Amino acid sequence: MRIVAALGGNALLQRGEHPDAAVQQRHVHDAARSLAELVLAGHELVITHGNGPQIGLLAVESESDPALTAPYPLDVLGAQTQGMIGTLLARELTGRLPGRAVTALVTHTEVDPHDPAFHHPDKFIGGRLTDHQARMMELDRGWTTGRDGDHLRRTVPSPLPKAITEVPAIRALLATGAVVIAAGGGGIPVVHNPDTGQVRGVEAVVDKDRTAALLAEQLDADALLMLTDVTHVFTRFGAAHPGPLVTATPEQLLELDLPAGSMRPKVEAVAAFAEHTGNLAAIGPLDDALGALLGTTGTTVRALPEPGDRGPAALTAGPSAHGPASPHPAA
Repeated sequence: MRIVAALGGNALLQRGEHPDAAVQQRHVHDAARSLAELVLAGHELVITHGNGPQIGLLAVESESDPALTAPYPLDVLGAQTQGMIGTLLARELTGRLPGRAVTALVTHTEVDPHDPAFHHPDKFIGGRLTDHQARMMELDRGWTTGRDGDHLRRTVPSPLPKAITEVPAIRALLATGAVVIAAGGGGIPVVHNPDTGQVRGVEAVVDKDRTAALLAEQLDADALLMLTDVTHVFTRFGAAHPGPLVTATPEQLLELDLPAGSMRPKVEAVAAFAEHTGNLAAIGPLDDALGALLGTTGTTVRALPEPGDRGPAALTAGPSAHGPASPHPAA
């Protein structure tokens, strides 16, 4: 099978952890074991990943660097995070897959310059700002800011992905037997001028889950795996006893009341992939990617219900066989 495996934002850096290189290397080491199992089982593999903590850190550093007259644009920072995370993954996977080429590809995602998101920036990025700092950034740099809980933060557009520029290159690499790391952080957002052929970066961040689903569709993948820090999608989220959802159709998934900033984008992405292609999608634990593919853990999503499938309420069956399941939503 051709598999696109998308690593959640917490795969490399857990909430509350220091963003040190050693911390992220440790998480990549753990993730590589699970990902390598897919390749050793005979599958083609494309890996994509989040970059929220990393691009946020670089943005803060760039904003405060006295050597710069202006901070680096987000498309450039996105490219930097792709290189950083890509090399960590490639090194670990190369060590676990001797003789197999592992390639990290800097990847661009085309967006529509007229996407309404450019007029309604709502994606938080960077650190906390005081009211005074926010006003100065708005005046000096033309930023928009919004309130994230008790604090103000910078907001940027998050347009929908239209196409992934490097899909032909990814296909060519897969044909050689390579494992490919691509479209990290949703891809570097660019717009294309059909008259001149020019491509330019834009100040935006593309949703990584939507890009993962689009990448899987454009590669004709047989399966899309969203790998994160929970064992399943949970029904009755927020209740005293939430239940793990074992299997569902896209329609059943989308009926669930899930947090908009965490699990909801993953659910929408796997539902779209399963609906558009008729192929397998799953949301499952990062430490058991092969189990998510085989359906021994995680939530399996198919456009057509399996025999006897009676919906989310009937499929709630208590804790996973892999141990107690946390209902905490993943980023």
